[in-house]
Amino acid sequence: MRRTRRPSELGRLAAPLARLFDAAWRRMHWWVAAMAVLYAVSGISVIGPDEVAIVLRWGRLVGDAPATQQHGPGLLFAFPRPVDRVVRVKTRHVWEQSIESLAAPAGFAFGDTMNPVRVGYVLTGDQNVVHVAMTARYQVRDPVDWALYGPEAASILRVEVTAAMVHSLGEMGVDHVLADGRKLLVETATRRAQAGLDGAHSGLALVSLELTDLAPPGVLARDFDAVQSAYIEMETKKKNAEAYAQDLLPKAQATADRSVQSARADAAGESARATGDAEAFRALERQYRANPAVVRERLYREAVEAAVARARAVRWVPPPADGRYQRLRILVAEEKAGERVSPVPLPEPAEPEEQP
Repeated sequence: MRRTRRPSELGRLAAPLARLFDAAWRRMHWWVAAMAVLYAVSGISVIGPDEVAIVLRWGRLVGDAPATQQHGPGLLFAFPRPVDRVVRVKTRHVWEQSIESLAAPAGFAFGDTMNPVRVGYVLTGDQNVVHVAMTARYQVRDPVDWALYGPEAASILRVEVTAAMVHSLGEMGVDHVLADGRKLLVETATRRAQAGLDGAHSGLALVSLELTDLAPPGVLARDFDAVQSAYIEMETKKKNAEAYAQDLLPKAQATADRSVQSARADAAGESARATGDAEAFRALERQYRANPAVVRERLYREAVEAAVARARAVRWVPPPADGRYQRLRILVAEEKAGERVSPVPLPEPAEPEEQP
């Protein structure tokens, strides 16, 4: 009896609900159908030109390879929620984040406290204190890592960049950092920060790292400025000296080369003249051995002609009877350059005295 009554009781209870649903369906079936269609097409997405989308089906990534996991710009057909969840990632946008965890707060006075929880600072390799403020620019390089495995972008970026900067400054001296070592510091810190981001599966790529502030504590700023000015002055003088040397050395080398070439030319000319004179002397010596009297007479005449040709005036004095001259002088005056000397007659000499 109980088994036959229970279905009838359930039927009596469900009959009003069935009549209510039937009436609602007859009046609102178009609305229900429209809602069902809208729900079915809610999984269609339009991916922008600077975006990449990934699909999570029941929380699991759809696709086995990056080509099938990442969907580029255009229409994306997926099941509506809660079956599929579409995650959009802007891969071409460059985000910017200020990192001041190593900078001194506004109004901080050195000497009050150096608690790193409240005051940011870094120790350099030579145990000096500096404050650093940075601006990091980054992009999403791996959308899958960024969406699934990476922590919050701002947090992981701040942690990795701060750690990389502390590590890099701990290897460098403060004078080098404050003078001309900033470029090397930024390059080293950027490389280490990117390695940390990759190890954390953040999916981020550090585009650039800019030092907006790198300075010692305020009370020591004047001393550090003096040291930096001296270092810059030293580098300037060093570069000026190198430039002067680079300008002077080629000139000195060129002068030395010209002197060497001139000396070689003079040596070659003198050697040629000496060789010619030696050959002429040998030829004269051979002629003298063959005819001594003739050569002696020729040399005598050539010497007399050369001396007479240079004389201002020439007068022939007959030889004395005994063949000896008394108080006879022959004066030879050289002509000046561009001046022609005309012969001047000399007075008649006195008759030579007879010799006892």
